Amino acid sequence: MLGRWRARRGISRSPTTPCRAVCADRPIEPIAPVLERGSEGLRIAIAGGYFRQGAFAQAQTALARVATALGVTSEIEIAEAKRARAAAYVITAAEGGALHLARLRERARDFDPAVRDRLIAGAMIPAAHVNKAQKFRRWYREQVLALFAKVDAVLAPATPCTAPLIGQNTFVLDGVELPVRANLGIYTQPISFIGLPVVAVPVPLKPLPIGVQIIAGPWREDVALRIAYALEQAGAIAVTRPAPARAKSESRPER
Repeated sequence: MLGRWRARRGISRSPTTPCRAVCADRPIEPIAPVLERGSEGLRIAIAGGYFRQGAFAQAQTALARVATALGVTSEIEIAEAKRARAAAYVITAAEGGALHLARLRERARDFDPAVRDRLIAGAMIPAAHVNKAQKFRRWYREQVLALFAKVDAVLAPATPCTAPLIGQNTFVLDGVELPVRANLGIYTQPISFIGLPVVAVPVPLKPLPIGVQIIAGPWREDVALRIAYALEQAGAIAVTRPAPARAKSESRPER
């Protein structure tokens, strides 16, 4: 997996490509040469508080397995992560609605009904709410970055549960029945919307695997990938293929 990946740090641009808003004018830094260092010398902690709430048993088991493989026992709390998730939802919903507004007006029936309703709702969010969420994002990012003076990486669940069933619309999260689509990202949104690099590693559980996030500081993709490589070498993570479902006719006993 990672051993075959010619990794490079950051989102850089080639000398002939004009830089866009998502680019950074930084030199390309090869990461493959440092993968062999693994997690040696790195300060790693487990995300507590919000990232423990609502997690199904599978997510807790996967997180514990990764932490044990790395010898990690310390826990750190990312303050206001719940508010961060709400702010992230407001921003992404508003931006998604704005991006697709013209198509929603002209070709609304082309969208999946559930997606269409969420985009329409996002397009109707008041600008004042989006502005407030953006202000909170700036404040929250500074609080999270301050944590990386104490640690080099943080472990957290990637999703609260394993993959839901096809056609499953709701699940019970922390005692409340909620829509699946809108809430699978409750642990990733507080991280992704402030631009931190993350490697999500697959932990092979039965019957389905589940992901764990390795969160690093800005421009420290090398740290996240080193930890992922160490886990891969230790056999704690692996990409698994589910067994193909047998047709009903094949599962009938012979007479």
